[in-house]
Amino acid sequence: MMMACEASLRDAEPPTVEQEGSPRLSEGGSTLAFAGTGALLASRFHSLAEFKSLVQVEYASNGDVTDTSIAVQSQVKLTHRSHGEEVVGILASGLSQEDIMNAKKEGFWGRVGLLYSAPYPVANRADLERVLTFARRIPLTFGEGDPAFLDLAQTSVANINTPNLAFLTALDTSEKGYLNTFNHITAQAFITTIFSEELADVVADLHERKNMPELTTGRFTAAQLSNPDNNPVENYVDIVNNEWGQELGKRLRDRYQITRKTHWSPTLLADYLNEVQAYYSWAFGIGFQPFRPEDELMLRFTSKLNLVMGDGFGL
Repeated sequence: MMMACEASLRDAEPPTVEQEGSPRLSEGGSTLAFAGTGALLASRFHSLAEFKSLVQVEYASNGDVTDTSIAVQSQVKLTHRSHGEEVVGILASGLSQEDIMNAKKEGFWGRVGLLYSAPYPVANRADLERVLTFARRIPLTFGEGDPAFLDLAQTSVANINTPNLAFLTALDTSEKGYLNTFNHITAQAFITTIFSEELADVVADLHERKNMPELTTGRFTAAQLSNPDNNPVENYVDIVNNEWGQELGKRLRDRYQITRKTHWSPTLLADYLNEVQAYYSWAFGIGFQPFRPEDELMLRFTSKLNLVMGDGFGL
């Protein structure tokens, strides 16, 4: 949920190469290269304390999180304020992607239990399957070179044309840098635009709970805090970015009048993704080469969008 100002997410012009001598970035500490406008990069944080200096983190539970004799419910609330706008991401304890997959394997009684504990995912299982299809490369169904959300994010990273502004740390070029941020925001924008903010929230929460259940309690071990491959800072950055992606998705839905019945064209898809890149330009002070309707990726992902959202697609 968000209290948004009226200004467009792309009011600022993307920087050009000539502007590289005067980036909108401060130097030193946790503020290294934060334009401070929305999206975050996990690669710019060195610790959970640094993250908390920029994002408000609050924990709540209905019992002692160390007491295993009671069913404890816990949640974390992340509040990020940026240039007159605010996003609030709430992750509560509950089912994960793995729990849903296990329930499917358990047959009828597993599904009954899932219906009781997670009525929304069950009621919207067809759309969840559609989202999963967009998130996966499935060449056996869609042909060789089938693209997924990740391919859109990878192309946006490749489209960055101001490397001196963008890549200020070694990790910025890794999966933990722009690629992860772009993947989360692009996917959440699409899910929100095509389906709903509620479905986008459910998809995001199922994913994050699988990554690290301790995210809702804050009871991290020293090993978790120092793990270079999976630590709470990266997961919390993902939660914040998911919220910014949803806000972007709502604005683009309204701008292009997109519904789940929209027939996508390569031009519409390229325009949509160029709007997403304009948001990244605004957020990070970097520039991009545009997506073009004739690009193979645009043609392939457009075809996938229309097939999956069509009435005749079997799920």
